[in-house]
Amino acid sequence: MSQLRAIDRIDTGPRFSEDDAVRLNRMFRGQDTREMLRNLVEDDMVGELATVSSFGAESAVLLHLIAEVAPGLPVLFLETGKHFPETLAYRDELVQRLGLKNLVNLHPCLAELEMRDESGLRWSYDPDGCCEIRKVKPLTRALAGYDATLTGRKAFQSSTRANLPRFEIDTSDAQGRLKINPLIDWTATDVEAYFEEHDLPRHPLVAQGYPSIGCSPCTHKVEPGEDPRSGRWKGWDKTECGIHQPGDDAGLPPGYEPFL
Repeated sequence: MSQLRAIDRIDTGPRFSEDDAVRLNRMFRGQDTREMLRNLVEDDMVGELATVSSFGAESAVLLHLIAEVAPGLPVLFLETGKHFPETLAYRDELVQRLGLKNLVNLHPCLAELEMRDESGLRWSYDPDGCCEIRKVKPLTRALAGYDATLTGRKAFQSSTRANLPRFEIDTSDAQGRLKINPLIDWTATDVEAYFEEHDLPRHPLVAQGYPSIGCSPCTHKVEPGEDPRSGRWKGWDKTECGIHQPGDDAGLPPGYEPFL
C-alpha cells in the first residue's frame, strides 16, 4: 500500500487550482521521481493522466520511468509532418523497446493546413503560426480529455525553465488542468547517468550536435557551451513552440473531424 494512502486525496472535481499545485509540491518535496510517479498513478491522485513526448534527445528517461510504473499511460506525440526521419524511427524504437502500450499520434487538421499553410513553408516566415497549426491546436484538442499531463521539461535546459515547479496549473486550460514536471530538478549529469544505468538508446541526432530536437526546419546544431535549446528557432525571438504557454482558441474549420 502506498505511503500516501493516509493523506486525503485532493478533491477538486475534474480540475485543479493553484492551491492544489502548491499542496502537491509540498507533499512530494524531496521524493524520488519514480516513487512520485507510482504514487500519482496507483493512488489516482490526479484523475485522467497522460504524458506529452517529443521523442527528442532526453525523452527516453521519462518514458522509461513511465514504462516501469504505467506502460499503458497515453503517450501523446505531435506528428507535425516536419519531423526528422530519425525522430520518427527513434519513436518507434523506444515504443517497442520500452513496451509502451498506448502511443497516440496527434495530427494537425488537414483542412486548416490547406487554408493556412498550403505551401508547407509557413515555418520560414511565421514560426509561431506554424507551431500553432501543427502543435498547439492538435494538442489542445487532445488534452481536453485529460485532467493532468506529464512533461519532460528540466530546469537546466533554458533560462525560461529554470524556476519551474514540479506541479503547476496549465495556464492554457481555463478549467485548471494540472501540468507535472517530474524531471524538473534533474541535472544534465543525472540524465546522462540514467541513460548509462539503463542502457537506453540515444536519439541518433544527439551525436551530430543536436542536444534539443524539434521539427527539422527549425532545429539547428548547438556549439559546445551554448544553451541546449539555443538551436531551436535560431535567429528568431522564440524559445518555445507554444504548447507550454497560454494558447489561442483551438477552434476548427467547419466539418472537421479529429483523427489521431
